[in-house]
Amino acid sequence: MATALELSARRGPDGIPVVTAVGEIDMSNAEVFRAALVAAAEDDRLVVDLTGVGYLDSAGIHALYAVTPQVRLVASALLAPVLEISGLAAITSIRD
Repeated sequence: MATALELSARRGPDGIPVVTAVGEIDMSNAEVFRAALVAAAEDDRLVVDLTGVGYLDSAGIHALYAVTPQVRLVASALLAPVLEISGLAAITSIRD
């Protein structure tokens, strides 16, 4: 059974595409997550809102690398250690 993940895409007030993820991102749904990120990214700009994500494994991190460095991440303190250890914090903009 696949892990629950809800994805939505919209434009932010500045016109930059925003993908919001809610749930868990793991190997059962990471390809869907990656495809949503790649489809939404345009002109090397993308915001990924991970504040509703409670779990992010290496497959999810790999999906985020598919859209770096153009991605800006919005994440809760829960994911901060994972983003730091994975190296994503060094090559993307992260805010909470």
